Amino acid sequence: MKKITGILLSAAIILVLSNCESTKESIDVTYYKDSLKISNNEKEVSISILKGKEFNHPTFVIWKEDNNGKFIETLFITKSYATGVFGHAALTDSTWDNKPGESIQPSALPYWTHKKGLIDNAVLVPTKEHPYIDGYTGATPIGDFKFDTKFKTEVEQYRIFVEVNQPWDWNSYWTNNKYPESESYKHSAQPSIIYAVSVNEDEKTYYMNPVGHGDPKGESGKLYTNLSTISSASNIFKSIKIEIQ
Repeated sequence: MKKITGILLSAAIILVLSNCESTKESIDVTYYKDSLKISNNEKEVSISILKGKEFNHPTFVIWKEDNNGKFIETLFITKSYATGVFGHAALTDSTWDNKPGESIQPSALPYWTHKKGLIDNAVLVPTKEHPYIDGYTGATPIGDFKFDTKFKTEVEQYRIFVEVNQPWDWNSYWTNNKYPESESYKHSAQPSIIYAVSVNEDEKTYYMNPVGHGDPKGESGKLYTNLSTISSASNIFKSIKIEIQ
């Protein structure tokens, strides 16, 4: 009898949780929802990211471009990078404080950083004084991630990009003495990984694949297509799926 009661209680808890709006879709899914008042020229879009085996509080950004490579808009960016204030402030190139503080990381998301241009006509990398506010921001997920947003449909074809990075992600090629003159590189190690997919809205579901990596020192917005030196960084994300309603 106790076993049956326990099963019924568990089922009731699951049912209650499934009907509650929260930033957690489940215990392992961080769920963000943009303003979804869909107009006649818009479609609802869901972007779902499953964490990989090397996932460890990564910094990432999602944005949209036209097919000629022109930046259109930022869809989502982790709040720490968008504000320049991280949960643990950088003290040196290898140590962090136990409290939040400002940290400027040019090598974290260099491809997006250069694509989107200057902030307040002053800086490329977001800072506490010049945060990036032209996109939905949220705390760094601790597990799987889902973001519901909307796209305008005037442009029939476009590309979606994701750039992700984790600090101190060394391997046998990206060693801690590879660029001894670059403090920015020492915070990053393996460079950011960039994913992309072309969307024409004829299909409803798309999966993103890696297309290259960013500048390891964050000095340019160059896309490097050779991924042969990347190891654990390619397993930060297991999969990235886009669903158009």
